[in-house]
Amino acid sequence: MKRSQDLSSLVADPEQSTSSPAQKKFKAAARVSPGIDMPDGEPEQSLDDGDENNWTKIERRKSRKAKKAEAKLDASPPRFMYSKGEILKRRDAVGINDIRDLVLHLSTDAPPPGWVRVENPRSVQKVVALLIPGITPDIISLPPLPTSATANPNLPLPIPLPDDSPAEGSSRGLSFIGRTFSHACPTRAPGDQTRMHSVLNSFFQGPITGEEKKRRLIERVTSERAWEKTPMRYVLTTEQMLENDYPLPSYIAEVFEKPLGWVETPAPDTSTELAGNMPRIFAMDCEMCMTEDGKELTRVCLIDYVSGIVVYDQLVKPLKPVLDYLTRWSGITAETLNPVTTTFAEVQKHVLSLLSVTPTPVLLGHSLESDLKALKICHPQCIDTAVIYHHPRGKPLKPGLAWLTKKWCGREIQNRGEGGHDPEEDARACMDLLKKKLQNGPGFGEFKIDMESIFERMSRSRSGAPATAVVDHGNPAAWHGSKATTTIGCMTDDEVLEGLLGAMPSHSFSFARFTGLANALGWITNKTNGDLIPDAPAPAGPSPADVTEALVTLDTQLKLLYAALPPRTALIIFTGHSDPRRMAELNARKTAFEGALRQGKTLEELPKEQWWTNADGRTLEEEVERAKRGLLFLGVKNGS
Repeated sequence: MKRSQDLSSLVADPEQSTSSPAQKKFKAAARVSPGIDMPDGEPEQSLDDGDENNWTKIERRKSRKAKKAEAKLDASPPRFMYSKGEILKRRDAVGINDIRDLVLHLSTDAPPPGWVRVENPRSVQKVVALLIPGITPDIISLPPLPTSATANPNLPLPIPLPDDSPAEGSSRGLSFIGRTFSHACPTRAPGDQTRMHSVLNSFFQGPITGEEKKRRLIERVTSERAWEKTPMRYVLTTEQMLENDYPLPSYIAEVFEKPLGWVETPAPDTSTELAGNMPRIFAMDCEMCMTEDGKELTRVCLIDYVSGIVVYDQLVKPLKPVLDYLTRWSGITAETLNPVTTTFAEVQKHVLSLLSVTPTPVLLGHSLESDLKALKICHPQCIDTAVIYHHPRGKPLKPGLAWLTKKWCGREIQNRGEGGHDPEEDARACMDLLKKKLQNGPGFGEFKIDMESIFERMSRSRSGAPATAVVDHGNPAAWHGSKATTTIGCMTDDEVLEGLLGAMPSHSFSFARFTGLANALGWITNKTNGDLIPDAPAPAGPSPADVTEALVTLDTQLKLLYAALPPRTALIIFTGHSDPRRMAELNARKTAFEGALRQGKTLEELPKEQWWTNADGRTLEEEVERAKRGLLFLGVKNGS
């Protein structure tokens, strides 16, 4: 029986020819359009011999040429074929990074992956990748993964065709997958023994190529030869400030509208700055507490970078009643703030006076944009240790100050437990990190395995940078879609579908995420704070009616999307992971137990149900492996 759609995925041994009998049995019939009319380009023009000023439009020739080219591409349509032999050699299932590499191969000049073969990859007109968590093997009636020691659980599984009259509890409305794809390939999400890492980060971020690494090394060596040991080298550019959400003064860029109560430091005196006078540098850190109006400033500390002298350290009385002193992070308590009378306006005025001299001082801090927002001050010159040092897993992740200080300065900070942070300690840590940078050069604090966005890699394609789009919930422009040509933020899956349908015609690569099914299954929950609530009721399981409705909705959305796909579009659907709830629950218990021990509690003081045992650890590892399991569906629409 053949699939009713013309997307198909095939499983093959690499040594078999495409026409071998063993392979034919995996084939699903595909309709090839005899010819596709494409919009004509700009009409050719020719000069009439009789009159230089007469131009004649010639459209038929170009139209015939375009149709001939399309017919040639349709005669050799692209197709996916899983390489069974290569998958058997692998230690783990296909990873999210492998899916990313496949997208790069289809969209750019990246090398082909070994685990799947793509026939006629250059015939692929567009690539659409969908992340849809929640599609589990039972939903599409897949057989269970083999557990025998001699069987390989990583091989693609044939998908049964959905029954036109499914029995109750089977398929449950998601017929698109079974009628469209012939195989489901098991995948494995990134992570370690106790945690699953971000699927989105693994898909959108990858290591740079050897060629790019060599280019960056030459650029870095050249830069360091001409390097001057001045802190001014590390002042953030306007682009870096915009990227990291800094409140910019109006004289730099009209992108930040100052609400009531905000101020900005005066524009730098260009003549004085060019005279070479070194400005003062103040290391700054602020602490906040939670009030009725959100987070408010409760303490600010500024230290002179050269002398190491504290020039200002002041507690602040919040304007509104305090709801939470955030003592664990701020170190502020009710007893600390009770005698304080200094107002926010007085503190803001004093800090502004320190920053309004000539030459314009430089502020140094860690994620300094948060401190400036707490002070409601826009300042043009900042050095941010969260930017000039790198996270080991690359952007958009930022390293923590305590981790940086231990890693590069060899000492621990922020280890006062419930006593909270000390802003002077944090500010001095930033000073030490900047001094280390000056001593060792710009490459200090960066990692050998440089990472880059999938879109940065696409931009270096020899065939030209493809137009790319990311359509996702929330604000993808602030994270994984920041380097894409177009980003569309959505609130619902219907908006995701609408945005994707609008973006596909003008973009060579489009990514979208549908979360409705995962939400109906109860997979999407707020992050736990790690506190145990022994008597809290267990969360209710998903409603069967809600799940069925979500499946029917998703099925309709996928059918509408498929109908709109242009010919020769590669469609890649991956689920990313399985049910993460049990893993998250166990990790919350483990975190709470370890936190209680750090606070000085003994086992005798904790109820036995809150203990964390070796058996719990083994259970967690098993649940993590289950949560990492996902599915991948590959196909190409070759019909019209």
